[in-house]
Formats: sequence, structure tokens, C-alpha cells
Amino acid sequence: MQLLSVIVPCFNEEENIRDFYAEFLKNASFLDENELSLEFIFVDDGSDDGTAKEVKGLIEEDGRVHLLSFSRNFGKEAAIYAGLKRSKGDYVVMMDADLQDPPSLIPQMYSYIKEGYDSVATRRVDRKGEPPIRSFFARAFYRIINRMSRTEIVDGARDYRFMTRRFVDSVLLLTEYNRFTKGIFSWVGFETKWIEYENIERRKGETKWSFWKLFWYALDGIVAFTTAPLTFAAIMGVLFCVLAFVLIVVTIIRKILFDDPTSGWPSLVCIISLISGVQLFCLGIVGQYLSKTYMEVKRRPVYILKEEL
Repeated sequence: MQLLSVIVPCFNEEENIRDFYAEFLKNASFLDENELSLEFIFVDDGSDDGTAKEVKGLIEEDGRVHLLSFSRNFGKEAAIYAGLKRSKGDYVVMMDADLQDPPSLIPQMYSYIKEGYDSVATRRVDRKGEPPIRSFFARAFYRIINRMSRTEIVDGARDYRFMTRRFVDSVLLLTEYNRFTKGIFSWVGFETKWIEYENIERRKGETKWSFWKLFWYALDGIVAFTTAPLTFAAIMGVLFCVLAFVLIVVTIIRKILFDDPTSGWPSLVCIISLISGVQLFCLGIVGQYLSKTYMEVKRRPVYILKEEL
């Protein structure tokens, strides 16, 4: 029999573990119909509640359940990577424990895999339940990164995905420390089928993604998959050099022809402030790329396991 690995990253999801497990099994009849065996891989990302305890309870009841527990919170990207490395399945499904990723879609996703796709991905067609300001910036992020990057990041894309083994193995070839999985999935290529569904709110608990966490995550994605900001910084430098040269020429001509005195210190302060601000902004762009390079060359592990069951 072929094996299906279900990877579930968890951070403080104690309330949802049992509900997720029960809901998944309600939609698992297709496994027997297609002669598929099953394994669950719950990745506890340094939770400080009873998430690991709940998973251990499931392990006692069902030998198909496994646990990877981190020594601290390394982030969802690390949890995804750990789950993919641990998976042994011919097929791999990745989904959240909060039931925003409906298990009812999995039979449909598997049918597309059997048609020849290597990946079946999901995207939300709306952002019902999200604060308007958060939705605005999320859409702006996708517009910006797709204009700057050659790697397409689909608007509303979820981490919920059904993959073949060769797709997973290709993803694992990218061992970078600074991971942006949405971009990695797109970068490796292969035939991908997209399924759209309306946004589903969490069953229990609150989201762990604050506005600022999402902001830094978006910044990681931009730095990871495009060097356009560096080009922008270089262009800004050239433009201001040209502008400075033109202003010098204009000032000299005005002095010679019209004996016009140069403007006083208020205009000078404004110009210096503007140019200094642009310089610091461009330096910050360079600093972001340098910081990512710094973290990569350290060769630190993406995660550290405390327990594996």
C-alpha cells in the first residue's frame, strides 16, 4: 500500500488537536478506496500549552500518530521543514490544526494528483473575518512581490497542499535557513492545480499571526525571492547624483547671469534631510540582504528537536 503523510504544524493548538484528528478521519474514507495507509506528523513548535500532551494522548490511541517537538519556538517555516523531512509517504498533505484548512477537500485533491499533477494547492477567494487593514496590506504584498519577483506567489495562497514524493524531495533540496515556503513551492516548479475556497474562521483559539509578524514574514519573502529592492537603491543613488549635478549647474548659472544669491539654511536643511533619509532607506535595504546572508553563512540548524515519538 502507498502511504499518505499528513503534516500538521502546531503552536499552542491544545484546543484543536482532537477536533482536527476527528474531522480528518471523518473525511478519510477515500484512503481505503484507494488502498492508502496513513500517518500523522504533528510538529509542536515550542508550544507553552498542552499541545504535546494532547498529541501524546492520540499516540496512545492510534499508532499512526507521530510527534516532533521543538526545544523552543522556531516558527512555522521550521515546523513545515521538519515535517517534510520526517515524512515517509508517497504522498504528503500539509495543513493547519485550526481547521481553517477543510479536510473535506482532500479526496478532491487526491483525484487531481491521480490525474498527473505533482502538487494540488489551495487559495482563499475572500478574507472574511480578517480586519480590513490586514486584508489591504496582504493584497498589497502579493501585488508588490509579483511585480518584483520572477517567482509567482499566488494571492491568497494557503500552506494547505497535497504533494507527491518527488515534489517534496525537490522542496527539501532547498536547505536555506531563511525560509519562505510559499515562494519555495512555486520556485521548484512542477504541475500545480489550484483549488479555491471561501475563508473559514478558526474553530477555537486565536490566530498566532499578529500584524507585525505578518509584516516581517512578508519582508522575508521579498528579500528571499527578489533582488529588486537592491536595484531600486542603486537607481535612487544615480538619480540623486544627477539631480545634485543639475542643481549645482543651475545655482552657478543663476549666480553668474542674475547675481542671485543662493538660498539660505532652511532650504539647505530640507535638502540634506531628504538626501540623508534616502541614503538611510537604501542602506536599510542593503542591511536586510546582508542580515539574511549573515544568518545563512552561520549554518545554524533550522530547528532543534526536543522529542520525537
